[in-house]
Amino acid sequence: MLRELRVSRRSFPLVAPFRIARGIKHVARVVTVELCQGAMTGRGEAVPYARYGESMDSVLAQIEGLRAELAAGMGRDELQARLPAGAARNALDTAMWDLESQLSAVPVWARLARPPRAALVSAITLGIDTPERMGEAAARLGSARLIKIKVDASDPAARIAAVRAAAPDARLIVDPNESWDVDLLRQMQPALERTRVDLLEQPLPADADEALLGFDSCVPICADEACHVTADLPRLRDRYQAVNIKLDKTGGLTEAWRLLRAARAEGFRIMVGCMVCSSLGITPALEIAREAEFIDLDGPLWLQDDYPGGVSLREGRLTPPAPAFWGG
Repeated sequence: MLRELRVSRRSFPLVAPFRIARGIKHVARVVTVELCQGAMTGRGEAVPYARYGESMDSVLAQIEGLRAELAAGMGRDELQARLPAGAARNALDTAMWDLESQLSAVPVWARLARPPRAALVSAITLGIDTPERMGEAAARLGSARLIKIKVDASDPAARIAAVRAAAPDARLIVDPNESWDVDLLRQMQPALERTRVDLLEQPLPADADEALLGFDSCVPICADEACHVTADLPRLRDRYQAVNIKLDKTGGLTEAWRLLRAARAEGFRIMVGCMVCSSLGITPALEIAREAEFIDLDGPLWLQDDYPGGVSLREGRLTPPAPAFWGG
């Protein structure tokens, strides 16, 4: 039976500006894919990311270039060979997983031999602001058990200290988004130890992380921009102690699952992250999150309006949607 491909752009205004070291976001712009076969429709979502040379137009062009093959029944294995890791492959791959779960009446979690999805502790992200405002924002989080602090190279110690003072019991992830150099990384070691930071995410530019070889950090360092797919793992050894798995980087759940297993086998600690997106983009990542030590999937919480019945935050835990939302 032939399949129908539907592709669209969507924009989700944010509840507040989201500021990181490389810029400010006011709207989440995503690509949505629907693969229809008979009465079944599989859905996927992805976020084109300029840091990786992507745009809405380039991602849409990649998807449209496979329209005939997708209509004829292209599967996930062929998709891995036809498209590189990235947003376009993610949207298609996750739509395929969703469609397959409906056609087979076997949920994605069962096909991965895992228990049903359950509520998980997720980081709540604080964008860059003054130390005072970041401290106030942390205090408003109340029951948050894990907080992710966005910083740049401008007095990060003061921002981290303000958050720690306002949230004395929360676990902390600090994310400079490649904005530090190795000298600042050295200077920050006492502050990171003093504030009991649990994880430091991609402090140096990915193309300058050779400075991490042999670096003895007081806090585990996690590869984000430096880690996309399983083939990246060999160069990460002796530089990073953890990897951040994002479906928009791996090109979908298929490669994300391979990366998870390979990274764990090599002794890396596991983080699962996201772009700012809707619950449709987050729900497939929950299949990886159940295996992760650090979970950062609060993207939909930044949206003014998410999909009805999407993920929700309750007492610091991210509650998954109903099974029919994605993946059975």
